[in-house]
Amino acid sequence: MSNEKHKDTEPATASIFDKFDLPFESPVRPAQLGLDDTIQFRCHKDIACFNACCKNIDLTLTPYDILRMARSLNIPTWEFMLKYTMPFEIDAHGLPGVKMRPVEGGSACQFVREEGCSIYGDRPTACRYYAMGTMELRRKDSSKLEQIYFMVKEPHCLGHQEPRTLTVREYRKEQEVEIYDEMNRDWMDIIIKKKSAGPAVGAPSERSLQLFSMLYDLDSFRLFTQSPGFQAMFDLDAETRTKLEEDDLELLRFGTRFIKQVLFGEHTIPYKEGARERRLQERREAIKHRQEEVARMYDTDEDA
Repeated sequence: MSNEKHKDTEPATASIFDKFDLPFESPVRPAQLGLDDTIQFRCHKDIACFNACCKNIDLTLTPYDILRMARSLNIPTWEFMLKYTMPFEIDAHGLPGVKMRPVEGGSACQFVREEGCSIYGDRPTACRYYAMGTMELRRKDSSKLEQIYFMVKEPHCLGHQEPRTLTVREYRKEQEVEIYDEMNRDWMDIIIKKKSAGPAVGAPSERSLQLFSMLYDLDSFRLFTQSPGFQAMFDLDAETRTKLEEDDLELLRFGTRFIKQVLFGEHTIPYKEGARERRLQERREAIKHRQEEVARMYDTDEDA
């Protein structure tokens, strides 16, 4: 492994992975790796520990992970979510996260078979990187996320003893993670911005959390973008609408832009003229209607 020291690698803001200050021995090796650092690792079917890492899973899934697996199984994302995932909260405000659901009554992945992963070509990001880990951070005075890498050495894994070395860059290419990192980047950016901003952003509304959760269920999000209310609010040209209807990747990219607009006010999706004012007026009228209904209920009770 390279002895080069990586300077200024302390996260300026928190990522979804806090520092590894744990009350037990962590399998994470603390050295941060760059793309041209060398690692020693190989996993293959003839290794004695084959499938061991799939027998006790704790996998956080990204929207792109879910999309790939759902398409691999030829089912809609909402069905995949129902059958194969479970929710958790990413932060104290209840920002929705999704994990892979293990087998009923156990801890093994539902897709592991004796011969290996049954959806190997569309396996999640964390599985592709293993036994390497990765996390995103943003340095002070920088608007860009930086990706860093580290090794995860668990006792059961014999792949670290295999006589093969390669660079982090070569390993990433071998595991075909480039498209995963590209499609995960904006989702990670949302989470890091939300966590690092703290009180500056505040607690999201229940509606904002519901909209964020739709990033995981892209087929439902696609229907949302086709709803009369959405189309009345946002000024999208015909080409963009066609992409959202037909192209999953464009839909996911659009979805992260939409959530950044909802959570952080990053206005990259144009509103139709007067649409926001009309929506606010409709909400005022709805609130007034509910208040009048409550008042009538009290008047009825007093008359009785």
